[in-house]
Amino acid sequence: MDRTAQLTARRAERDIAYDPPPVPDALHVRAARVLEANWTGTSTVPSRGLYPHQWSWDSAFIAIGLRHLSPLRAQTELETLLGAQWGDGRIPHIVFNPSVPLDAYFPSPDFWRSSTAGRAAGAPRTVQTSGIVQPPVHALAAWLVHRADPGLSRARGFLTRMYPRLAAWHRYLLHRRDLGGGGLASVVHPWEQGMDNSPCWDAPLSRVTPTPARSFRRADLDHGAPEDRPTDLDYGRYVRLATEYRDGGYADGAGDFAVEDPAFNALLIASEHALARIAQELGATGTARHARAERLTAALIERMWDPAEGMFFCRDVRSEGVHGGGPAGALIPERSVSGLIPLLLPTLPPDIAATLARTAHGPHFGLGHTTRLAPSYDLLGEAFDPHRYWRGPAWFNTAWLLERGLRTHGERERADALRTAVLDLAAATDFAEYVDPYTGEACGATGFGWTAALALDLLHDAPAWDTHTHTHTHDATERAVNELKGGDQG
Repeated sequence: MDRTAQLTARRAERDIAYDPPPVPDALHVRAARVLEANWTGTSTVPSRGLYPHQWSWDSAFIAIGLRHLSPLRAQTELETLLGAQWGDGRIPHIVFNPSVPLDAYFPSPDFWRSSTAGRAAGAPRTVQTSGIVQPPVHALAAWLVHRADPGLSRARGFLTRMYPRLAAWHRYLLHRRDLGGGGLASVVHPWEQGMDNSPCWDAPLSRVTPTPARSFRRADLDHGAPEDRPTDLDYGRYVRLATEYRDGGYADGAGDFAVEDPAFNALLIASEHALARIAQELGATGTARHARAERLTAALIERMWDPAEGMFFCRDVRSEGVHGGGPAGALIPERSVSGLIPLLLPTLPPDIAATLARTAHGPHFGLGHTTRLAPSYDLLGEAFDPHRYWRGPAWFNTAWLLERGLRTHGERERADALRTAVLDLAAATDFAEYVDPYTGEACGATGFGWTAALALDLLHDAPAWDTHTHTHTHDATERAVNELKGGDQG
C-alpha cells in the first residue's frame, strides 16, 4: 500500500472513531419528522387521525421535546395553549381547531359549548375549547423551554407573559378544586387525570348513570380497535359526567365524581417548584412557592401514601369512608402507575423514594424484569388488560416521568435501563401511542406526538457518544433541526 492509500485508510478510521457518518434514519431525525408532521402552524396535534386538535398535557410534553429542535416553536406551543385559558384560571384539556370537521372527534365543540355554557367561568369567546382540564405539567414545561434558549426567551418576554397565566392556573386548582378539604386538587372527570379508563375510576364511576350509547357516536373507534379503547359503558358514564358539568355552567363541587389523584398532584407540585424558579428568573424570591410545594408534598403523603403497600393511592372524596378523624373519603385500592409518579418530586423523603423504586421494579409493575416500561395498571390486578388503553398498556409519558424520578433520587442504573427501553420501543414501534407492557407491541396510534418529543428529550440527555444510535448526539440533533422546515420561523 502506498503512502497516499495509507493516509486515506487512516483518515477513514479516524472519521469512524471520532466523527462517525450520520445514520440516515437516526432516531433524532425520525422524531423530528413526527413533530413536523403533527405541527399545525401554531401547535402540535398528538395524532393527525385520532386526536386532530390541541391537547393540554400533550402540548406540555411536546414542548419539552420540541425545545431541542426549535425553542421558538416550543414557546409558541405553550403560548397557543395558554391563549385559550379561561377567566377563572383553568387551562382546558382541548383547544379545538376550527378547520377540523365536527365529526372528526367526539365530544366536539358543539357538545362542550364553551363560549356559552362556560361564560360565567370566563371561557374565551374567540376560540372553542372543552370545559375540563388535564394534569398541570405546564409550568415545568415552560421552565424547561426557557432554559433551552434563555436569550430568546428573555428577548420575547416569554416567561413574563407566561407567569401570570400559570399562577392563575395553579390558583384555580388549589382553590376551586380543593374538594376534599385537604389542600390538594381533585379531578371531576376521569379525562382530567389523563389516564382515562383506569380501573381506579371504576368504583367512583359506578355511582354515575351512563348516557345511552345510541345517543352519541364515538369517533375514536374509527381509528382504534374496540378492544384497545374504553368500553361503551365507560364512555356513557364519561358523557354523562361531562354533560352534567356543562349544564351546571362548569361550576366545581357539585358532581358525583371527585378524586384526588397522586400523579395529578405530583405534577402540580413539580410545576409549583418550577413556578418558583420562574419567579426567581423574573426577579422575585420564589420562596413562598417552594414553601407551598413542600406543604403540598406533606399533604400528598398524609392523604395518599400507604406504607404497607409501598405506593400512593387515589382518594375518592365522594365516598363514605372516613378513617377516625383522618382525611375524608377512602383510598381506592387499585395499583396504578399514577401511584408511582410522585417519585418525580425532588424533596420526597428518601425512604419513600426508595420504596417507590422497589415497588416499580417489584411484581405488581415488573419494571426491568417482566416489563421494559411500567404498565399503567397492576400486572396482578383483576382488571389488568395489556391492550385496553390505561388498564394495563405502558405509556411513554409515564415512563419519562419515572425515568426522571429514578435519576433524581440517585437510581442511575435503573434510570439508564428505563431510558434505553424508552428509546428502543419508540424506535421499534414508530413512536406508538402506547405498547403492550410484556411484548412491546404497538397499540393505538403511531407517529404520536409526545412519544417522539420525550424520546427526543432523552436522546438530548445522552452522552456525547451515543451508542444507541451510533451517531453524535450534537450532529444528529442538528440534522433533526433541519427536518423542521420552518426552522425557528414558528
